[in-house]
Amino acid sequence: MIELVMFDADGVLFDSTESNVAYYNWIFAKVGEPPLDRDEEISAVSYAASEVFAGRAGGDAAKLGAMHEVTRNMDQAPFFKMLRPPFELRPFMLELKQRYKLALATNRSATVPALVEHLGLDGVFDAVASALDKVRPKPAPDILRLCLDRAGVDATKAVYVGDSRIDREAAESAGVHFIGVGSRIEHHRLIDTIAELRTALEMLDASLK
Repeated sequence: MIELVMFDADGVLFDSTESNVAYYNWIFAKVGEPPLDRDEEISAVSYAASEVFAGRAGGDAAKLGAMHEVTRNMDQAPFFKMLRPPFELRPFMLELKQRYKLALATNRSATVPALVEHLGLDGVFDAVASALDKVRPKPAPDILRLCLDRAGVDATKAVYVGDSRIDREAAESAGVHFIGVGSRIEHHRLIDTIAELRTALEMLDASLK
């Protein structure tokens, strides 16, 4: 039976495309860089900021340093306001929490504490792990394994809910079950939005009996 449900953030708890594109374009403008191209916009939803910056810097240490410097004191509030949760998350998560431990496992880094507060999810997660923990970002399994350790749950009793190929690969590498969300991911266990998650979890539990 599943004991721990781990969530990706972007694309699962909310649609962040508009927010992420605005975030990176604002930073790039500050350092004299052009906006994200279409491929970068796609990567910006799933990959860690450090990877997006590194990809744009192309080995230019000064440019990379300038991008990170801009992020140190920037106001995240305007970008959080662009996030689009499918519904009010806290009641939904608290209902799930009556049956499962919950965790957040994301490639986001410095924005995670403020993000959890903005979404009204303080005190909801039994474990949180992110690129802020200085481990390898997804698709490496490190962030998921850190959540497992912090929640005290074996991988075979955990499921990761993600929306991208790198989420699926991280789950496979960590040895946890996976539920895909949305149209950007292919998987035999797939839902349109997390509104369908309870049913998907029940089906997963039934398959494990």
